[in-house]
Amino acid sequence: MLTLVIGGSASGKSEYAESLVLAAGPGPRYYLATMEPMDGECHARIDRHRLMRAEKGFVTVERYTGLAGLTLPGPGGTVLLEDLGNLAANELYSPAGAGPEGALDAILDGIEHLRVRCRALVVVSNEIFAGGRDYAPGTGDYLSLMARAHRALAARADRVCEVVCGLPYYYKGAEE
Repeated sequence: MLTLVIGGSASGKSEYAESLVLAAGPGPRYYLATMEPMDGECHARIDRHRLMRAEKGFVTVERYTGLAGLTLPGPGGTVLLEDLGNLAANELYSPAGAGPEGALDAILDGIEHLRVRCRALVVVSNEIFAGGRDYAPGTGDYLSLMARAHRALAARADRVCEVVCGLPYYYKGAEE
């Protein structure tokens, strides 16, 4: 089962996505972290999140690009991919990424690779186009990539929901 969870900053989307993984039942729980640590602040945030999720039974797997080449530590299980926005930026801008021509395919192929190898996959993403109209150069490419990824994933997903103020609203599928 593939679930796409979208929400704005501090909307509660990550907490809600975690609750979906916890409700998926026993078995391995993988937290697929896509935030590439760039500085001390990023490392501190990663360490804090790793501790929080370890208490919930998550095994953290860090992967910034190339999800199609990822081998999970064990078979089956449930994967929480946190988050699509970081993955898109990495595929688009990182030297290890697929670049502008290949970023969308890398994202979609990677998610499909994971989907067929786990019991359930929950993808967390950011609300886009709500922050204004004047963007820095290059941001339009990122927003376009995110919009195309959202459309493609929503079409493939079993469930799509947006979290607003901690409350999920389902556009596709239903909360179980």
